[in-house]
Amino acid sequence: MSAAEYLEYCKTGKLPGKKQSAPKYHNRRTEYGGRIFDSQREANRAADLELMVRAGEIAKVLYQVPFELPGGVVYKADFVRLNMDGTWSVEDAKGVRTKEYRIKAKLFHERYGREIVEV
Repeated sequence: MSAAEYLEYCKTGKLPGKKQSAPKYHNRRTEYGGRIFDSQREANRAADLELMVRAGEIAKVLYQVPFELPGGVVYKADFVRLNMDGTWSVEDAKGVRTKEYRIKAKLFHERYGREIVEV
């Protein structure tokens, strides 16, 4: 590896000459409102939720909120909706319900007594 290749690797984190593989679930990172989302589906849901805030249907939206689960596991919710009546709900933009996600959803329900709304 040359010095120039090493500097490029330090900047990008990608090895020279290696092609970046396609995402496992064919999602495309998408920018919306100055934020980068993991998929087009997630960005579209963020746009919908922001419209709901502007219309006064919900109070606020929080993004990528971490929740501690039993066993030191952390579940990071795509969205937490804060409703006008003071209640809250968790939403996840899901294309594929992986085994890992199903386990985390079950642990989340056991810990917080709430279901994750999949959109």
